[in-house]
Amino acid sequence: MKILHTADWHVGKVLKGRSRLDEHREVLRELVAAARAHDVDAVIVAGDLFDTSAPTPEAQSLVLGALMALRGEDRDVVVLAGNHDNPQLLEVYRPVLGKLGLHVVGVFRRPDAGGTLAFTARTGEPVRLAVLPFLSHRYVVRAAEVLTGTAAEHNRDYASRVGELIGALTAGFHGDTVNLVTTHGTLPGGAFGGGEREAQSIFSYYFEPTAFPPSTQYAALGHLHRRQQIPGPCPIWYSGSPLNVDFGEEGNVPGALLVEVTPGRPAVVRELSFSSARRLRTVRGTLEQLEGIDPGDDWLKVVVEEKPRVGLADDVRELLAGAAVDVMLDEKFRPVPATRRAGTAGRSPRELFRDYLAATGRHDDQVAALFDRLYDEVTG
Repeated sequence: MKILHTADWHVGKVLKGRSRLDEHREVLRELVAAARAHDVDAVIVAGDLFDTSAPTPEAQSLVLGALMALRGEDRDVVVLAGNHDNPQLLEVYRPVLGKLGLHVVGVFRRPDAGGTLAFTARTGEPVRLAVLPFLSHRYVVRAAEVLTGTAAEHNRDYASRVGELIGALTAGFHGDTVNLVTTHGTLPGGAFGGGEREAQSIFSYYFEPTAFPPSTQYAALGHLHRRQQIPGPCPIWYSGSPLNVDFGEEGNVPGALLVEVTPGRPAVVRELSFSSARRLRTVRGTLEQLEGIDPGDDWLKVVVEEKPRVGLADDVRELLAGAAVDVMLDEKFRPVPATRRAGTAGRSPRELFRDYLAATGRHDDQVAALFDRLYDEVTG
């Protein structure tokens, strides 16, 4: 059977105040086109469909439309919650989308209650798919209690808890079935894409590749935005994001993974690249140098190599025809913190303010004149 593995859509993402819904619409069309072109039998969306836990109606409409399109031609579609998603919202979707043939898992479920899916692919192979959505530290303990029915020992670490849960979900794997696992989390050794939420990607949220049993033929992961394989007892892959979510990811190649698997054999994985979203690019230089840059259709992060002055950022945005979504000063031109100087007694506020501008590298005659006007208004 053939599987399309995708994750980390982050629909609803706003880039420095710029909506990216149109880009997401094109990217998801590209994803659906890939599912059709390669005639896949199943699609796994391994979390972070949305960028926030309270997605707008427009974001929800776009995601639901894409899921329904992926479901076309009787494909199995499996969706789980990532750390950016609201698991309860996905649970609201679950019964409705379930009637339409989509498998949605927002919270941890026991193997016999939707945590391990059993279905027959269009090609006739029996499939066992263990689904573990993102779990916070607090919830991973609660999930263990649901599994065992006993009080959990809170001093056991996150990795061991996740390992227990995956072990329970995969206990029904057999040699004559296609055995798959999908989850959303961080494995040690994974290369970060640059746009992940740091608080839920740190060491205390890691779990080990050995959590996946050798009987697993493919582990479909979400959370790290860079497409990559992780060494382990079975093929373990992050699909990466289908578009670059933030400027830290401008070196990533967005896309998805095409997976072919049969019972008893490790999966064969092929990388697919997508190009419909706008590219994110960092440029730097003086205003004169920036004038020679062609932004094309890219979103730009601009590092300006000039002394700060009033209106500099506006000049850069006008120069680059609105493509500059983030403008910052080169580090060597950034103001330094002022230190209190001796001998300030008897100096006027105007003189002290000009000293401050000079000491912090912010001298600007317009700013000094504005201070003079404000001082006159306050003291007049």
